[in-house]
This record gives sequence, C-alpha cells and structure tokens, in this order.
Amino acid sequence: MHNYLIILGAAAVVSFVNPSSFVLAGVSKPAFAPRKSSSSSSLGGKQKNQVLTDDVAPVNASFAPPPLAQAAEVDDVVDAPLMNDIQMLSDILAEVVKKDNPRVHELYTQLRQHGIERASDPDNVEAFEQMKKLAYDLTPFDALGVMRTFSIALNLVNAAEVHHRLRVMRQNELSSEMKSHVGPLPITGDSVRGTIDVILDGEEAVSKDEIFNKLIHQKVEIVLTAHPTEVNRKSLLRKYRKITEIIGLLDRPELHPYERTVAITDLRRLVATLWSSDEIRRQKPTPQNEALGGIAVIESVLWEAVPAYLRKLDAQCYASLGRRVPLDVVPIKFASWIGGDRDGNPNVTPEVTVEVVTQQRLRAARLFLHDINELYNDFAISRGFSDELNELADTIKNSKDHREKYRRIIGHLRKRLTKTVKHCEIQLHALSDSQTYGTTTIGTRIDSASDQTHPIFEREELLSPLMVIHRSLVEAGLEILSDGK
Repeated sequence: MHNYLIILGAAAVVSFVNPSSFVLAGVSKPAFAPRKSSSSSSLGGKQKNQVLTDDVAPVNASFAPPPLAQAAEVDDVVDAPLMNDIQMLSDILAEVVKKDNPRVHELYTQLRQHGIERASDPDNVEAFEQMKKLAYDLTPFDALGVMRTFSIALNLVNAAEVHHRLRVMRQNELSSEMKSHVGPLPITGDSVRGTIDVILDGEEAVSKDEIFNKLIHQKVEIVLTAHPTEVNRKSLLRKYRKITEIIGLLDRPELHPYERTVAITDLRRLVATLWSSDEIRRQKPTPQNEALGGIAVIESVLWEAVPAYLRKLDAQCYASLGRRVPLDVVPIKFASWIGGDRDGNPNVTPEVTVEVVTQQRLRAARLFLHDINELYNDFAISRGFSDELNELADTIKNSKDHREKYRRIIGHLRKRLTKTVKHCEIQLHALSDSQTYGTTTIGTRIDSASDQTHPIFEREELLSPLMVIHRSLVEAGLEILSDGK
C-alpha cells in the first residue's frame, strides 16, 4: 500500500510542477476548468488604494478569474510567478534532501521525472511502468523518505498557491479595464462584493437598504473540530504560513538584493527544519493536545484574518451600499467541541473539559493582552474626553496616567487581563502536570494588599470600557482613531 501511495504522491506533485494535466495513478484528467488568459502588467508589488470611496461602481463579477485549481491550463503570463515559486521551493527541498540522504533524493528525482513524462504524454505507458517498478523495489526505509519528500513538496506547493491566488486577484483588479472598480473586497462571484454587484445589476429591483439589512443579519459559526489522525502540528502550520509570507515578500520589486538573499536563506532554513521535523505524533494525542491544535489555528491565522476581513466588509458596505456595519454586529463566531464532546469518548471527562476551557480562556486573555498593549502605546492622548469617559476614568485609582485618561482606562484593562492570565495559569497548574501546559508567570505573586485588581470573567467587562472609549473619540471628532485596528 505504501508503494502505491508514493506513485500517487509523485503524480500529484508533477501535476503542479508541469500542470498541463493531472495524473493520478496513471489516469489523466483535466485538473482545471477554463480561464481567460490575461496579458496585463507584471506581477508583484503592493499598491495602496483608497478603500472608503463613494465611486466604486458595481462591476460584473464574471470579470474576476476563478481559482487556479479550476483553470484548464497554466497561463504562461499570469501563472509564471507561481511556477517560479514552485521551482524555487522544489530546488531548495531537493538540496536539503540530497545533503541528508542522497539515495532518497535520487529516488525522488527519478519518480518525479517519470511523472513529468507521464503528465506530458498520458499515453506513455513506459514511464508509468518505470514508476511502478521503482516503487515496488523500495525498502521500507527508502519508502518513508520518498513519501516524506513528496509530502513536504505538496505542502510547499500549497504554500506557494495561497499567495498566488491573492497575487492573481490583485493583478486582475488593478488591470486597466477594472482599475476604476477596485474596492476593499475582491471582485469574485463567490465574494460579498461580487454578490452585491450581481444583485444590484439583476433584473429584480432590490434596494441597497434591503441588501444591507439582510447582510448584517447573516450569521456564520465556525466550529473547530479535531481527529487524532487529522490534527496538524501547530509548529508545522506556522512554518508553512511563514513560507507563504516570505514568498509575498519576494514579490516586492523594490526589495534590496541583500534583503532578497536573507529571505531566501530563511526559506532554506524553514525547509531544512521541515525535513528534520517529525510530522507524525509518536503518542496518541489527548483531548488537551487536540484542543491546543485548534487554538493554534486561531492564534496563527484567524485572530488576524477575521478582523482584517471584517474591516474590509465594513469598507465594502460603505463603498457599495453607503452604510457602515454597526459595531455590535458579529457576523462570524467561533465554537469548538474539542475536549467537550460527549459522544462516548472515554477520554473526555468533566475534568478534561474544565482544563480545555481554562486553557482556551488563558490563550484568549494572552491574545487580548497583546492587542491591549498595542492600544495603550498608541493612545498617548491628553484631550478629547467625553463626560462618560471622565466618569469612568475617575473610578480608576492608583494609575500613573493622570492626564492621559484613555491610557488610564486601557492600562486598567491591561492589569485585569494580566490578572486573568495569572489566574488561569494557577488553575491549570492545579489541574494538569507541567508537561501538558507551560506557564510563564506561575511564580508571580498575584494577591497583595495593595492590588485590588480582579480578573476579567465576563465579555462585557472587556467590551464596555472599550465602547466608552470609542464613543468618546467619536464625540471628540477623533473618528479616525476609533476606526483603527
């Protein structure tokens, strides 16, 4: 069975490196659906655009290209950067593997070459037979090395394509015929922007207010799940995300040669680390381990991506519908059954659920604490206070921020979040051994006669002071600050 999987892996990798066709175990089929070729300007480089504008006219969403995975063939112009990125990552991986295990590198190279020949000519039976023969003769040790090479190669292709899809959408929107329609969200048929444009251009008369009211009442709940065979190691998730970010950095046309060298060196370092890492958990993950994997998705991706999307959604609603999304609208929520499922899993006990929830609360407090620290640093403001804010600030004693009342309130929230972190760490220390969860402030004394700060237990305890700050900024004519991150 493992030999058969190697053939599948070899064919899959080749389909991206030479993607004129997709070859899977000797069966050739189109991997993509047709896409219009583009002859627009070169790729790369970030351009700043005004997002909150009144002149963003609706545009037919069909102008936007579909995802790369739906293209019938690779566009020699549009997809050339992706092919270059894949080739660069493939060369780096081959270099790492060859240095560590020349035999595995040779086997990988042969299987990949046979796959390329098979992909370019689906009727090439000889190439496929050579692939099968090589796979059949592999020792278990060599098979493991070859499969790991193909596995990492596929993940590197995915990392490159993540950035390329953003690159293509950006290039398409900045092309000459669509530049006047550039907005916060992409012009694709499956996006909110595309849907709004289609409805407004439709035959049925639908007002902007009707669309807006429907939109703000939409609710999406993302439920994080886990299975012992499906949970990726969070350290590997972060590395692949970092690779995507570096590929984006290399797109910058003004990048200094030394900066480019440093970025490519970082790529080599990351790929070498991936090759040296164990992708397989040697012990069955506990519900606590699974929960940590779910939290890693929030920490590494969703914590930044979801607010960024909501800011774009707000800007798009203003541009397309003339209205801003209300602050109390929460279109996206998160939930998780990891560590709390009661479907007969004997490892999930009430004690485990308490531990998992406490760990989630700890991570949430740390994430909020990081953002509150940034907010404190930004708000060194000594004027523009509403009566409501003055009243709230006067209730906070023993603060060094006497004149900067925004900082006084934010600093108090920072103290409470710090106390929340310490409170959770003490609870976890009592619930679990030191190998399950690391603690950083467990030895800090949190109860003293001079410190009457309490942890945050309810959502409103954090949200209410922030809303007071927001209303005060608006009242003082500082809306530009209230609309910040």
